[in-house]
Amino acid sequence: MKTILAAIFAVLIGLAFISSTFAQAPSAPPATPATPAAPAAPAGGEMKKEEGKTNGTKAAKKAKKAKKAKKTEEKKMEEKKMEEKK
Repeated sequence: MKTILAAIFAVLIGLAFISSTFAQAPSAPPATPATPAAPAAPAGGEMKKEEGKTNGTKAAKKAKKAKKAKKTEEKKMEEKKMEEKK
């Protein structure tokens, strides 16, 4: 008797999870020709290539890299000056 109740309980829990997993969101009204359709969201939570980047352009990346190189060069020059004073 216990095994039968446990099996029924397990089936009910499984059905509850299945129904919540495969539940469909209400569909949006169809897009009119005047408004362009939004790009479809990637399935399964996949990220788009540009989504995780803070600086998306190559020019911004180059500028950031040049700024960092300039900063490190300045630090090296300061260290040389400090060593020369000693």
